[in-house]
Amino acid sequence: MDLQLAGKVAVISGGGTGIGRAIAEEYLNEGVQVVIFGRRRSVLEQFAEEARQQGKQIDYECLDITDAAGVRSFAERIYEKYGRLDIWINNAGIAINRDFLEFTDEDWDKINDINLKGVFHGIQIAGEIMKRQGHGVIVNASSFAALIPHANGAVYAATKAGVSSLTKTAAASLAPFGIRVIGYIPGMIVSEISEQFISEHRDKFVKDISLGRLGRPSDLAKPVVFLTSDAAAYISGCDIEITGGKFAVQDASLAWHQK
Repeated sequence: MDLQLAGKVAVISGGGTGIGRAIAEEYLNEGVQVVIFGRRRSVLEQFAEEARQQGKQIDYECLDITDAAGVRSFAERIYEKYGRLDIWINNAGIAINRDFLEFTDEDWDKINDINLKGVFHGIQIAGEIMKRQGHGVIVNASSFAALIPHANGAVYAATKAGVSSLTKTAAASLAPFGIRVIGYIPGMIVSEISEQFISEHRDKFVKDISLGRLGRPSDLAKPVVFLTSDAAAYISGCDIEITGGKFAVQDASLAWHQK
């Protein structure tokens, strides 16, 4: 399917590694002008150089998602440079796991500032620009923890539930201006951040996944890119699960054992 995304401009927070990078790579394949930002300059520079060697071009900025003024200024510069801002992906996030009674105010503030306030500001900043041009798509990374939290991730789960709520309310508020807002819920995705933890509990996680395997960042990239195309023009205000059928049934591994 030709998604007709060529020439559009997509901004991705946390776009240098993991899921963010996989989405960026998929946009490059579609001929989209990709712009990424994140906190680690070396990662951004390396990705941009690898893309350049393949004849593709990435704009990047070393920027913290919690710096709302900095993100706003960055977004305005991108809009001024390209004359458009079609897609904004709120991908950056953080997770801290502790026993519930051990979470501190500092933990609460840090996780909320990145996962929830960062998304809130991202929606507002992108929404203001997209309103001027009369179109755009904003995508927010939620989490399965928004549906079923795990015991040691109380604050993370609370922020992701908040993200899912923001997706719904923002979608309704921005629809009159031609802007869609969508969330996506990833399953157990193996990335450089999660690989060690997931590998230690692989069998436990896989038994709950209907497709019988862990996910890869590339499993998310194509569906997310599709959601931002006009082929998905009637999808807004909801979370799309990209989980391989996680918890679709109580014990998915039974089907594989009976194969």
